[in-house]
Amino acid sequence: MSNETYTFNAELRTETGTGASRRLRREDKVPAILYGADKEATTLTFEHKDMIKAQESEGFYTHILTLDIAGEKVEAILKDIQRHPFKPKITHLDFQRVDAAHKLHTKVPVHFIGEDVVTKAGNTVVHQLTEIEITCLPKALPEFVEVNVAALVAGDSIHISDVKLPAGVSSVDLAKGADHDQSIVTIKANKAAPVEDEAAE
Repeated sequence: MSNETYTFNAELRTETGTGASRRLRREDKVPAILYGADKEATTLTFEHKDMIKAQESEGFYTHILTLDIAGEKVEAILKDIQRHPFKPKITHLDFQRVDAAHKLHTKVPVHFIGEDVVTKAGNTVVHQLTEIEITCLPKALPEFVEVNVAALVAGDSIHISDVKLPAGVSSVDLAKGADHDQSIVTIKANKAAPVEDEAAE
């Protein structure tokens, strides 16, 4: 995997079903499906070691990925990742094809900056959301959204409507109406430690 291009080799999968998927996992492969762009769904397999390494990078979840399927390069985004309940294994992946002319509906992570300023002032930063649901054309897809909390004091909060999204990017929640303008982060004052009464005997 390249951190710059996010290109992954995939094989076409001919056998489907629970039994076939179980055999693939025993062979250290990950079954996957690719759908969207008004095309038939395609079943794929990936090397498990490649996917384990890929999922450690935030960009794997937010970038437009390139899937090399038997020499054909297809652009897609990761829509779902299923993991084993207690083993460090990926059990299935869902990818959606990217069409340059059609908007994506996905989530991007929120990066909070300035938290050290808030905590030094004796306050606590409470995250209500760590992702924002957005729609945009593929070329406008941001890797993340930044929220600066440095100037906030106890009692302050930032809502989705307060965030300046990149050009061409819209909030799914705000499109539903003002009552969906969720709080992203709130600042709370730390409780003061009780002061002992030095005059008490």
